[in-house]
Amino acid sequence: MSLTENVLSQLPGDVLGGLRQGDRLLASLKEDTASAPMVVKETQQSLGTVDWDVVICGGTLGILLGCALAVKGVRVALMERGILRGREQEWNISRKELQVFLELNLLSDAELEQAIATKYNPARVSFFGGAEVWVSDVLNIGVDPVYLLETLKQRFVASGGKLFENTPFTEAVVHPDGVMVNNQFKARLLIDAMGHLSPITRQARQGEKPDALCLVVGSCAQGFSENHTGDLLLSFTPVQNQCQYFWEAFPARDGRTTYMFTYMDTHPQRLGLEVLFEDYLRLMSEYQGVELNQLTFKRALFGFFPSYRHPLKTPWSRILPVGDSSGSQSPLSFGGFGAMVRHLQRLTFGVHEALQTDQLSTNALALLQPYQPSLAVTWLFQRAMSVDLNQEIDPNQINQLLSAVFQQMQQLGEPVLKPFLQDVVQFPALTQTLIKTGLAHPGLVAKVIPQVGLGTLLDWMVHYGNLGIYSILFWLSQILEPWMKNLPNVPKYYWNRLVDGWKYGSGGDYSD
Repeated sequence: MSLTENVLSQLPGDVLGGLRQGDRLLASLKEDTASAPMVVKETQQSLGTVDWDVVICGGTLGILLGCALAVKGVRVALMERGILRGREQEWNISRKELQVFLELNLLSDAELEQAIATKYNPARVSFFGGAEVWVSDVLNIGVDPVYLLETLKQRFVASGGKLFENTPFTEAVVHPDGVMVNNQFKARLLIDAMGHLSPITRQARQGEKPDALCLVVGSCAQGFSENHTGDLLLSFTPVQNQCQYFWEAFPARDGRTTYMFTYMDTHPQRLGLEVLFEDYLRLMSEYQGVELNQLTFKRALFGFFPSYRHPLKTPWSRILPVGDSSGSQSPLSFGGFGAMVRHLQRLTFGVHEALQTDQLSTNALALLQPYQPSLAVTWLFQRAMSVDLNQEIDPNQINQLLSAVFQQMQQLGEPVLKPFLQDVVQFPALTQTLIKTGLAHPGLVAKVIPQVGLGTLLDWMVHYGNLGIYSILFWLSQILEPWMKNLPNVPKYYWNRLVDGWKYGSGGDYSD
């Protein structure tokens, strides 16, 4: 019996079966055998009177946007294929990012405090052979998803929203004046919050393979030594299986959560989740200084996250993908809760304004998921943290590069280091880091070029230039703001979307 089979057999339910089902989905994606569903159709017939302004499909993260819109008076129907309930495992986030729940009137101060299940400080960044970097107040808050989603459900319903549980999405028909969902819900707009494997997203992409994958496995267990610190990004092994393994660790209410993840392309011969889980368990003792037989496993965690170089542009009017469905998350992070929270205010105001001005065409809605240079530049970093299947590099090259970069960022101070660890890249900070690293470690930087490829580097330079341009445009937009407040409603919608694009595309949304 493998380590994986032994550990997962201790947990309730068919966890091993779930892991292997995940591997089957992953294999179909890598081998390009998954067929694109046909769930969206178009017709030129008028729909007539609608019952809802918005129908949201996918409740786990859709409830965040659904509740925010309902509070603003929008008629919202929220569909969830099962019972809308948060998972047991905490969602880690930074405290400052939670302010949006107060700003949008989704939670009271007392409810927000109750939603916080765990806190810790500081957190470590470390790479094999390099020095440790410690930071505070980054992803150090563990939010209780069960309490949070239940509280938002109650707020949503109290604000006039309607929740339809055990109601999976099956089809949508787009009319000139609305959209019919499941041959039951008539709405002005359909918001797809069903995640990476959304059938709407799969149809829109027409079988397009992801540009990269992140595989992650982990667990929550008891039996570790007492430790009130966390790991944000850590590696202690060289490249193996043509993968660089990275680790995260956080204190949890009922133990300690540890994750191991890696970046890769979609080649069919790449390792799968079960192989990765076996390596995770094999390396756990060295990572945490504890034998597996001393641990009591509470939960197993695993998944894969496809990343695309460009946000999804749906070919239909009146359909808006959000969150992981949109493909607009960073290739370095896993999207999910943190990415949704970061964009929650932007999406709430943007969707509300689109409904008010009836700007629900394909092009108008595309502005709600804009190109963001701050995300596009991170593709080079993701590429530098992975290895091609048949590529030969120094097994410690990735560790050496990352150690050098983070040491330079630490010397530049928290205004440079902390935004990057929260997936926010800003032009001044990035430029300082590149110059400092290039001067201090020219040999390491030179090794990156053949690893990532000249084409990737040239493509990155375009996005890097755009990051600088967006920074200037956002600065100019703030100067022009007093004059733009009096624009008519429709031009104002488009101006506000441009400003949002410049703001988020330059990392201007970040505040410490």
